[in-house]
Amino acid sequence: NMLLAAGASPIMAHAVEEVPDMVAIAQAVAVNIGTLDAQWVPAMALALQTARSLGKPAVLDPVGAGASAYRNRTLAYLLTRGKPTIIRGNASEILSLAGVAGASRGVDSAAASSDALHSARALSEQFSCVVCVSGEQDYVLGPAGACAVLANGHPWMTRVTGVGCSASALVAAFAAVQSNAWRACTSAMGFLGVAGQLAARRVAAQGGGVGSYAVALLDAVDQLSEADFLATLSLREGQA
Repeated sequence: NMLLAAGASPIMAHAVEEVPDMVAIAQAVAVNIGTLDAQWVPAMALALQTARSLGKPAVLDPVGAGASAYRNRTLAYLLTRGKPTIIRGNASEILSLAGVAGASRGVDSAAASSDALHSARALSEQFSCVVCVSGEQDYVLGPAGACAVLANGHPWMTRVTGVGCSASALVAAFAAVQSNAWRACTSAMGFLGVAGQLAARRVAAQGGGVGSYAVALLDAVDQLSEADFLATLSLREGQA
């Protein structure tokens, strides 16, 4: 729904037999391990491999990294099969993924996004990819130390199922039309953060709560104007 509201054309496919065909017709790929199932892992690995071979952007969302040994083993396997163009996760997921990919590292489930910057930079350098750490502030780390810090959004975004997964999907959609992965990721996270902030403002003004917010967020993504986006966006660029 989020992708459709943003004007993208999504398709979800899990069968390994059709992955090469699906990746071939897609402009970008998002691999999300949220509802992890052993039958889907080969398809995920093949999707990353195929996207890499065809030169198409691939986004990896390491949902729940650190929650189980199996989830960690799956992520380690996927990272050996095809390097993603962009990795997007919350602080705990990025901290855990860095531990999976390199030296063992503990995971703090209450970590702030800034706590994961060192791990995010390590992942970015190891896999030559863009890494986004989402949270109260979103950090997007790219090549040569590039770093964007976004400070939009609203706490209600953490209380609606699928907003994080939608963020990764939007990153893939933006990467489909913007060849610079760091710019694509920064733009997508800024877009969603602004939409989330404006949606909360409208719902609060009407006395609504998170139920109304889920719908209002889709409306905001669909209706966000350039003027409102530029007037609301909080973005800093630098090195990290």
